[in-house]
Amino acid sequence: MQRRLFALLACTALFLAACQSIAAPTAPAEGATSAPTDAPAPTVEPSPTPVPPRTLTVCLAEEPQTLYPYGGSSRSMWNVLEAIYDGPFDTRSFTAQPVILEKLPSLADGDAAIQPVSVQAGDPVVDSGGTLVALKPGVTVFPAGCSQPNCAVTWDGSSALQMDRLSVTFKLKAGVLWSDGAPLTAGDSVYSFNLAADLATPTNKSVIDRTSAYTALDAQTVQWTGVPGYVEQRYPTFFFLPLPQHAWQGKSAAALLTDEASSRAPLGWGPYVVDEWAAGDHIRLRKNPNYFRAAEGLPRFDYLNFTFKGSPADSALMSLVGGECDIVDQEPGFLTMLEELINTQNNGRIQLYLAQGPEWEHLDFGIRPASYDDGYDPASGDRPDLFGDVRTRRAVAMCIDRQKMASELFNGRVQVPNGYLSPTNPLFQADLPAYSYDPQAAAALLDEVGWRDGDSNPATPRTAAGVAGVPDGTPLQAHLVTTSAALRQEVARRIGASLAECGIGLTTGLQDAGALFAPGPDGPLFGRKFDLAMFYWESGVRSPCLLYTSAQIPSAGNQWIGANVAGFSNAAFDSACESAYWALPDQPDYAARNQAAERLFAEELPAIPLYYQLKAAISRPDLCGLDLDVTARSLLWNIEALDYGPGCSGQ
Repeated sequence: MQRRLFALLACTALFLAACQSIAAPTAPAEGATSAPTDAPAPTVEPSPTPVPPRTLTVCLAEEPQTLYPYGGSSRSMWNVLEAIYDGPFDTRSFTAQPVILEKLPSLADGDAAIQPVSVQAGDPVVDSGGTLVALKPGVTVFPAGCSQPNCAVTWDGSSALQMDRLSVTFKLKAGVLWSDGAPLTAGDSVYSFNLAADLATPTNKSVIDRTSAYTALDAQTVQWTGVPGYVEQRYPTFFFLPLPQHAWQGKSAAALLTDEASSRAPLGWGPYVVDEWAAGDHIRLRKNPNYFRAAEGLPRFDYLNFTFKGSPADSALMSLVGGECDIVDQEPGFLTMLEELINTQNNGRIQLYLAQGPEWEHLDFGIRPASYDDGYDPASGDRPDLFGDVRTRRAVAMCIDRQKMASELFNGRVQVPNGYLSPTNPLFQADLPAYSYDPQAAAALLDEVGWRDGDSNPATPRTAAGVAGVPDGTPLQAHLVTTSAALRQEVARRIGASLAECGIGLTTGLQDAGALFAPGPDGPLFGRKFDLAMFYWESGVRSPCLLYTSAQIPSAGNQWIGANVAGFSNAAFDSACESAYWALPDQPDYAARNQAAERLFAEELPAIPLYYQLKAAISRPDLCGLDLDVTARSLLWNIEALDYGPGCSGQ
């Protein structure tokens, strides 16, 4: 209706303009000579046709609670903030790319540097395990020039000690303005750091606590300096997202959490600015005239609408096909209707975007339950040591047809991982040890361990006959815990059927996520009270090997804090993972150190990787520029470049 009304008004305006451009005939002035009647009529230039504003509409499943970057975090919030803040980095395939910085700093270019500094008792340092501590006798650290476990030292409290300190310099691009026209400066990033560091701000303080100084060297330059020992591989991104000091500096960190200016209409430097927020319905943004890429013809639209449609996947698809949405953000429900989406795309009615990871679903073995911490004694009620032998773990992996499961559940759109790094990760290894579906080879391994199949009846599990540390006659029977999500229920059912064919009994217990992930000692995962557990970890820029190191085993001794719920402990793996953790991307052995840790993981198999999680989004069929990169903070990481219609390349 609005388009028809606009067209009618436009036509009326053109009609009136045309009428006004034809002058009424008048009598010639006295003494004037009349023009010949056969003189040509004057040329009348038509009025230009008004160009209607262009609008892009993005449908979100939920409304953001806030637009203040330090007030919370959700995908819906960052979808909107991508339009308000462009950068300061975009992450593509696990690699940061500068947006408002001249370049990413590096050791090779000299804008990052590692220098030895003397440390004394009481100084804050990061020890060899990555923990921030006050230096004292007995603390193990990497001395200057060392970044691997084999050269770590335990300080005696009196010897002179030097440690490496990392400093990083960031240079802002010239000419970047806030949307109100004020220049964006290095001071805005320092102001942001100070807000993030404030105790009233609910941010993760890990990097902040390991920061010795964050200062503006001049209007365009910021320098970050870490505490000794904190030589972190993510250092090229230790630049804090600028916030408008000139507009907010009179407000406290606590006030900014709810202030209208910061939470509902924050100033930015990106392609759009907030125009209206109608609670419960939409957020409308308009083009930012001060956008630093405006000369490139960006953004492509005059207005950007975010509408809140709720979460049902089928209604989101209907909204897109019906023209209410141009883009529908990632929606887990799309996976249950994947075949329908593929058919709708084949019919030319939508574009479907699919990508794997970085989350990887896996089956963790309860290798060492918490009840073993005071000594393993099955006679006193400890659960039999079902999975302590790596051969049993490998046999379980070979009993599960993971490839068939992934192909049928995800329409052949996901891969079965052999390690924890996704195929788009630069460190991905295609030649890791693989345990493909092979029930006969699995049976041979189980026989070798001592798990005997006395009757060849799948209804009865194998029993122990000479299994080290397991009483003879113990059935090979396990209990799997996972969430009640429909997909996990189906995966658990298939795993149970596969294991039964190998003579391994399986029962399944479904819990809500809150109960499954409850802290130890009561929670089944972090209390280490399970046989098998199915859930996912995310594989980010940093190697996930730390999730399976001995130091990460949750126990009473560390207040049940740690991610290694399997209780897996292997000295060679710990050493390889620690070496990978401290490797820097600039170093020539960076890839080798990370890949060595993943190879040991694949060999020792504390968990069976099942599949990479699949992400799905949809758009109108003629949209161009959208790229679902699962390592980006939002589907709309390049919102300024999106377009549709004849102007799109290839349309």
